[in-house]
Amino acid sequence: ASADPSGASEATITIEGGSLGITVPTDTADLGTFVNVVGGDSVSGELGWVTVSDARSAAAGASWTASGISTAFTPASGPAIAASAVGYAPGVVDEVGTVTIATQDQTDMTAVVPVVEASAITGDNSATWNPEITVDVPGGMAAGTYTATITHSVL
Repeated sequence: ASADPSGASEATITIEGGSLGITVPTDTADLGTFVNVVGGDSVSGELGWVTVSDARSAAAGASWTASGISTAFTPASGPAIAASAVGYAPGVVDEVGTVTIATQDQTDMTAVVPVVEASAITGDNSATWNPEITVDVPGGMAAGTYTATITHSVL
């Protein structure tokens, strides 16, 4: 066998990506107040800023999906307002980086549903939005404060 006369050596590097994460508002959002609610009324308000941060240094064509789910709106006592009466509208999404954003308004938050999707990603990116939450309040609900938990996730 003969030796390589050029004296060449092979070298490699590894680039590690960061993580994909989501931050959500931690304060309670006040969606409004009713007096003498009748059937078919709704109340809505902004939840607060939601941000997906994608530091995975993704190869071209990567994607992610942010989803949401709500519990029922429950009072201190008495019947609750079902999560099926909760709507979610992401509204305008501000993105940073090379990414294509699509939004999906939802009218039933009983199950985990997609609300913001990112595709055609190249490299690090982020997206921020302030969703409007709408609750269809049935008639005959007892007076009181109703509370729900809206949970976000990203994959």
